[in-house]
Amino acid sequence: MTSAPDAAWRALERHRTELGTISLRRLFAADPNRFARFSLVLDDLLIDLSKNLITAETLSLLVELARAAEVEAWRERMWAGERINTTEDRPVLHVALRHRGPEPVTVDGRDVMPEVRAVLERMRAFTTEVREGRWRGATGRSITDVVNLGIGGSDLGPQMVCTALAHLARPDLRVHFVSNVDGAHLAATLARLAPETTLFVVASKTFATQETMQNAASARAWLTDALGEAAVARHFVAVSTNEAAVRAFGIEPDRMFGFWDWVGGRYSLWSAIGLPIALFLGFERFEELLEGAYAMDRHFRTAPLEANAPVLLALLGIWYRDLLGFSTHAVLPYDQRLARLPAHLQQLDMESNGKRVRRDGRPVERPTGPIVWGEPGTNGQHAFFQLLHQGTEIVPCDLLAAALPDHGLEGHHDKLLANLLAQGEALAFGKDEATVRAELAAKGLSGTALEALVPHKIFPGDRPTTTILFRRLDPFTLGRLIALYEHKVFVQGVIWEIDSFDQWGVELGKELAAGILPDLAPDAVPKPRDSSTTGLIAHLRRLRAGPPG
Repeated sequence: MTSAPDAAWRALERHRTELGTISLRRLFAADPNRFARFSLVLDDLLIDLSKNLITAETLSLLVELARAAEVEAWRERMWAGERINTTEDRPVLHVALRHRGPEPVTVDGRDVMPEVRAVLERMRAFTTEVREGRWRGATGRSITDVVNLGIGGSDLGPQMVCTALAHLARPDLRVHFVSNVDGAHLAATLARLAPETTLFVVASKTFATQETMQNAASARAWLTDALGEAAVARHFVAVSTNEAAVRAFGIEPDRMFGFWDWVGGRYSLWSAIGLPIALFLGFERFEELLEGAYAMDRHFRTAPLEANAPVLLALLGIWYRDLLGFSTHAVLPYDQRLARLPAHLQQLDMESNGKRVRRDGRPVERPTGPIVWGEPGTNGQHAFFQLLHQGTEIVPCDLLAAALPDHGLEGHHDKLLANLLAQGEALAFGKDEATVRAELAAKGLSGTALEALVPHKIFPGDRPTTTILFRRLDPFTLGRLIALYEHKVFVQGVIWEIDSFDQWGVELGKELAAGILPDLAPDAVPKPRDSSTTGLIAHLRRLRAGPPG
């Protein structure tokens, strides 16, 4: 018997066949109101879907797929605190971290909001102490630099926010992020700092993450070499749930900020993992970030599917990945401050939906999560846009920009926005052969020279873009944007029937690395392995022993 999702998928497959070649030129010519028909406005946030390879029927069929997959029911299950992270038997409640309403949010019948608010108040008190100079280092000097030691979601999200909103920070309190176990990362950071004025935030739920704890141990040694063991309590705080390990490190429990197992790492910047954000920008601006996410949460939970921004973005991604076969997705912010947004969304999307089995363990029947990548415009235009315009792969793109800058430099922002608009137009409509011939002839070319150049100057167009515009890049807007993409990923996971909230794929490499580590020692007897890994270990040991002879 055909299930409702199967029928919805088959309807989309028939529609895809019937559409044949999709021409954005023809779609816009046939519908002068296409922009209005395929745009969504939420206050100052505009999401223009009109330059996507869809018709009204496409969207209607995609919405039917979302209904058949029970997206609305899964959405309510998430808010109800049900254990929708099935492989880890956990609820998924990052929405509770930014919940601003009076309603309870429950897990196993218990309202978690009092605990959430209590941690936020402790964060408020501590960040205020540091920013007002009342929290001082071991020598009595105020803190001037905060170093976040974390990796993955404990690094990418907070770093992205701090980079995006640095224009709102104080110049006398800087923030740094160290994630890589490569000692060059930590060494380069410490070289710019003074132990007397540096505060470290060790962000590890278990206080056992290999990379983070190696960096923490080295940072601790750097500090104690200069200031002694007693200084640790004044220069380290922890974001963790492992009180015994935190205390053993030398951090007092009242400087440990906890969170919960229903908060996944890539969804955790709203929790105490956001402590460096609050220290850097001030707690009031951290709250504005939460308010923006909460506004998007309300929209996602209440708007009908046909007018629901995260749902529509998710459905476009399903259309491109599964019906049109586009395997990658580019995020292209026309805002240098959002330079780290693609990296954050890369983890959010690829760690969540890069899965090959469904919730029940059966193999997926269709492609899942796309490869997500990107860089800010206009730099990207001089790097990879050649492939976007004339390459053999079609890459759907998100273009993001603020209408107003937060600098006073004349001429820059208009040129930036002109480039964004021009790229969307060029990707959508391209330049056909007749236009190329006419332009070359107008320049005086003819005959063989003209014919040789024509194929190289044609732009095929029909490269889809979604344009997202907003008034300014402020904490509220950024919170709203991040939550928009979080819910998009959730909807796609529901439709693909996968668990978007585990990440078993990161475990195997960790386990193997722990076994290889002892074999790198000069006097070790390596364990039997495949010939490649064995050969590489042997060669590394020879290189580290010094030059031959």
